[in-house]
Amino acid sequence: MMGVTIQRKPKMKEKMKKIGDVFKQRRKEMNLSLKEVENATSIRLNHLQAIEDGEMGKLISPVYAQGFVKQYASFLGIDGERVIRDNGDVFARAEAQEFSYGIGTLEMRGNPGAGVKWFPNALWVGTFVATLIAAWYLARFFELV
Repeated sequence: MMGVTIQRKPKMKEKMKKIGDVFKQRRKEMNLSLKEVENATSIRLNHLQAIEDGEMGKLISPVYAQGFVKQYASFLGIDGERVIRDNGDVFARAEAQEFSYGIGTLEMRGNPGAGVKWFPNALWVGTFVATLIAAWYLARFFELV
């Protein structure tokens, strides 16, 4: 079981690299820079670079990887649906991600604005009370005249 996993991983990396090489070659044939592709597709430069380098693990998730590859392929005039369909195992699962925190490492953070939030509310309450008192005195004043 372990041998199968080890053999599949290099094969997947080869597939990812091959996809990236096809995209890079097509982009260069079109005389486009990655920055021009980024502006045209709205895919961030680092994600385009990850696709061309065959490093799909650097993308956010397999779903995003599929979307980016389809959009990039479409821009280059390549059938993105076919790329995904022919290489489904590359996009099928996310690679294991590192999680370096332990349970005890999370810190409580203070809210820097928490002490000031009461002041505007106190000001409004004070204004309301002052208006009520002024209205009461005015009502008394007009009744006496």
